[in-house]
Amino acid sequence: MATDGADYTRFFPYDEPYDHQREAMAQIHEALTDGDDVLFEGATGTGKTLASLVPALDYAREHSKTVVITTNVHQQMRQFIQDARAITKQEPIRAVVFRGKGSMCHIDVGYDECQALRDTTRDLVDTEQDRAELKEREQALLEDSQAGSEEAAEARQSVMNELDAVEDDLEDLRETENTCEYYYQNLTGNTDEFYEWLFADVRDPDDIYEYAEMEGFCGYELLKEGMEGVDLVVCNYHHLLDPTIRQHFFRWLGRDPEDVIAVFDEAHNVENAARDHATRTLTENTLDSALDELAERDDLRAEAAANVIRAFRIALADTYEDALEFGEREKVGENWYDLSITNETGRDDLTLAFLKQYTGPGIEQDLEDALTYGRILDEEYEDAYKNGDASTRQECQTLQAAQFIATWMDESAQEGQYPVVSLRREDGDGEIYGRAELYRCIPQHVTRSLFDELHASVLMSATLRPFEVAEDVLGLDEPATLAYGAQFPEERRRTYTVEAPALFASKRDDPGVQDTIAGILEDAIRFTPGNTLAFFPSYGEAERYHERVRSNSTLMLDKPATRAEDLRERFTDSDDAALFTSLWGTLAEGVSFDDDDARTVVVVGVPYPHLDDRMEAVQAAYDQAFGDGGNEWMGTEDAGWAYAVEIPTVRKTRQALGRVVRSPEDFGARILVDKRYTLEGEREMGNYTVRETFPAEQRREMIDIAPEKLKFAMLNFYTDMDAWDGDPPKP
Repeated sequence: MATDGADYTRFFPYDEPYDHQREAMAQIHEALTDGDDVLFEGATGTGKTLASLVPALDYAREHSKTVVITTNVHQQMRQFIQDARAITKQEPIRAVVFRGKGSMCHIDVGYDECQALRDTTRDLVDTEQDRAELKEREQALLEDSQAGSEEAAEARQSVMNELDAVEDDLEDLRETENTCEYYYQNLTGNTDEFYEWLFADVRDPDDIYEYAEMEGFCGYELLKEGMEGVDLVVCNYHHLLDPTIRQHFFRWLGRDPEDVIAVFDEAHNVENAARDHATRTLTENTLDSALDELAERDDLRAEAAANVIRAFRIALADTYEDALEFGEREKVGENWYDLSITNETGRDDLTLAFLKQYTGPGIEQDLEDALTYGRILDEEYEDAYKNGDASTRQECQTLQAAQFIATWMDESAQEGQYPVVSLRREDGDGEIYGRAELYRCIPQHVTRSLFDELHASVLMSATLRPFEVAEDVLGLDEPATLAYGAQFPEERRRTYTVEAPALFASKRDDPGVQDTIAGILEDAIRFTPGNTLAFFPSYGEAERYHERVRSNSTLMLDKPATRAEDLRERFTDSDDAALFTSLWGTLAEGVSFDDDDARTVVVVGVPYPHLDDRMEAVQAAYDQAFGDGGNEWMGTEDAGWAYAVEIPTVRKTRQALGRVVRSPEDFGARILVDKRYTLEGEREMGNYTVRETFPAEQRREMIDIAPEKLKFAMLNFYTDMDAWDGDPPKP
């Protein structure tokens, strides 16, 4: 075995790994040795992070590679820092926790402006160094000339002339004021103490910001300079999933992609994150700004650019005006409102309107001129900022518009792309304006190239199965797979599947159904010795039952605008509360409710996402890409429905169930309220059931129960756990 003799346990920071953890580390080390990707599902408490990090760090140390562990959940970022600190006390590693520039900038400027400030500051420092070297040379020549060297006297005069020119350049640079004092200190100050402090432990980005601020440094730029060859980097998804950022990121690491091992936490979220990073948009406002920009220019290329951009601008407005149905304009608010522009001809309505509107020598020629001229303007804006002729670094709207239009014409008809037009109301109550968007349906078009480039990756989550779906959707090539179910004592948890009505959308407004669900929730809350989490298909449904349920417990409602951390703290500070929230909100995953923070979790209904045109486009793309019922495990279901809707929904549900029972000493009940989760529903409802989508070991623990029997079952379970403080409630 590839793991024979491997000493990766030197990176394990605690006494002994669990048996399953040791087994997982061995399998992951073997996969890394073979250069294979790994799909790793482990229930809460299986120690996924260390099981992945320990063999990865060992392999990286032995083969001059860097491990990057990445997540999209802030709480997990904090956990990674704790784990890395524990590791470095056991086996010293050089680790960096990297966060985006926006949260670490001391002067709060955008990316382009920051880049221009860096360039100007570096020019200033280089010029100061040139002056210092010339002065030193001039002094030496003066001494030689005073000793009688005519040759030195002539050379000194030449150096003095050069020195005068450098002094003029230096004065100009200082007068621009478009330099960064923090970055100047990075280039001219002594940063040795900073790096000694940085690598003495694993530092939080907030600590880095404060230390750098105190010393007058730019901590973000120091991190970039100090990342080369480190053992471990902790960062957000976008450093790897955004293709442009990824190129810079690898350069900062001083590693080629094949010398990087990536560990993705909460990897069931990679699909949506990759899709978001691949999506491109262009607003009507940007098109207007580009036309204003070009109107001031007297250049044939500017005329060509204006010609093609104006045609796209008119086509965009015509398209959304034609797509709006009677009364639909009034529905447009502060959030983007999608309009379908699909067309039976094969090209979308916006493209057809653009082709109809455009007149000229040719779209390709005009776009080429627009791109060329946009780059010229962009360079002008950068030079103006560097030279102090502008107080801010202006962005080139022409270049942005031309790049998007060129991409739209090249890619909007490609498989997996969904062209869409959206509307939004200015400031929520003003005029509406439009946006064109290329929505990427199949994320493997983004992720496949990443996984092909890396040495290997470990994708870990409590909810990755079915592995075949993750493999297809992300474009992984025959990854190693391993799965570990719940490791805590089974007698300390119960999973009840309540034989309530199947909560299809058409049934949710039925008063009788609502009475049944409200009664189940009231029983669940009353017979929980502590806090109850209740998840619903939407915030609207959560609010509905928050108003209907009658209870002596404190009832809390999560709303879209509520700060999740504040609400969570109020909830966990209580000892008898029920929190009503959406399964698609921020509390359903990546948030710990340990021990008596929450005892019972209830999922009401099968919380499918809103099935809009985008979701239908994703389903169609998945059907086309992955076949129609082509895998045995999928049965007779369409790949589109299974891949895009049902499996992500059940993963979300499983994530919600994992909010309780977080340690071997913990205990709790998980309740699924909908007939589609039950065995009876499986027999009666065929493809409408979702029970079969859960892993086999979770299905084995599901206890079907009638609504009126739930309170008795909960009473007995929590009594067995000796959970009641005083006499338990009576049914």
